[in-house]
Amino acid sequence: MQYYSTNKNTPPVSLKEAVVKGLAADNGLFMPERIEKFESLFFNSIHKLSFQEIAFEVAKKFFGEDIEEAKLEEIVFDTLQFDCPLVKVKENIYSLELFHGPTLAFKDVGARFMARLLNHFLGEKEKQVNVLVATSGDTGSAVANGFLGVEGIHVYVLYPKGKVSKIQESQFTTLGKNITALEIDGTFDDCQHLVKTAFLDEELNKKLVLTSANSINVARFLPQAFYYFNAYARLKEIGALEAKELVVSVPSGNFGNLTAGLFAQEMGLPVKQFIAANNENDIVYQYLKTGEYNPRSSVETIANAMDVGAPSNFARILDLYNHSYRTIAEKIIGFRYSDEQIREIVQQVYRRNGYLCDPHGACGFQSLDDYLQENQTGVFLETAHPAKFTETIEQIIGTGNVALPDKLAAFMKGKRKVSFLYKKYSDFKKFLLYNRNF
Repeated sequence: MQYYSTNKNTPPVSLKEAVVKGLAADNGLFMPERIEKFESLFFNSIHKLSFQEIAFEVAKKFFGEDIEEAKLEEIVFDTLQFDCPLVKVKENIYSLELFHGPTLAFKDVGARFMARLLNHFLGEKEKQVNVLVATSGDTGSAVANGFLGVEGIHVYVLYPKGKVSKIQESQFTTLGKNITALEIDGTFDDCQHLVKTAFLDEELNKKLVLTSANSINVARFLPQAFYYFNAYARLKEIGALEAKELVVSVPSGNFGNLTAGLFAQEMGLPVKQFIAANNENDIVYQYLKTGEYNPRSSVETIANAMDVGAPSNFARILDLYNHSYRTIAEKIIGFRYSDEQIREIVQQVYRRNGYLCDPHGACGFQSLDDYLQENQTGVFLETAHPAKFTETIEQIIGTGNVALPDKLAAFMKGKRKVSFLYKKYSDFKKFLLYNRNF
């Protein structure tokens, strides 16, 4: 299958090129030339399949033309060595827990898949591939751990100084080996700008093979569709969709997760409504209300993975629906919550329902609670384990009430290895060239 740029100023490329390049030459994001639909019969029996089996069927629709079936099955099953269970929080509202992977965040799915796919494509590459990733929290840890020790690949994780929790930071600053952590004196948007500028730097790209592992990379964002299908299957399995419509609420920052859900819907997944749950970085929320898209500088919140003022994947949403505001506003409705509201939601859900949300999942839960009608069942994506935000959560529900999983405790004991850079692109470029390996 060919992949075209959302800016449509460069020729289409193969899957391999799209994965290795990450970003199109015209600064656009790659999109598959078509979206393969499932027959309705598939959904009649989907509940009989395991998560891995469902993911393999979805992967074949995206990647089946380009990767031999047995290899694709191996990549999918190796990626998903953990479950994404559905947990009932209250009547008609379920949490899709995406934090059971190695770094306890939803991004483990896309990052692990991409690492394995890129490794598959690397057989013909002689030069080292350098993966550049900007993170506001969980992306860095998921990508770093997904690629840790993979031969021929070096990962550079850029993150904003003082804006990532200590636990999140420990998951990518203590690894060493082929992982380099870069602390940037700026915001997440500054980090993302450095990465994008590097991709468009012709001189740099002649000397280094660069790719991205942010959700701008098709190999990271498309696999996120897997767990939407799994959520539907598990709801069907327990009878939660009988005479009910499905509403899915997605905590949204860079909008890769929601875009993957929209792709799943285009493939035939019966979702009645998507909700984009925002914090105070409500650029898309404002667009859904007014039809005007005005990116701006991000503001710092306690739901830091959503602190994005210029969500990259919105370009994919615009492209998917031919820039039709009317269609987009029908497919997605928006909710926004302040830090004060998020704290209150976490506390209320914990006390009333005995379920502990992280700050992002709290936005997802509350938007369903505010929106759902009697004939609807809601699923919100619980994108990270609450223990990744221990300081914030314990300020809300009390010290000692957040158990630190063994996986996180192990990271916290590691030695921190970090390089500091100002947000000037020239400094970043010099660092990459000085540290390059062949």
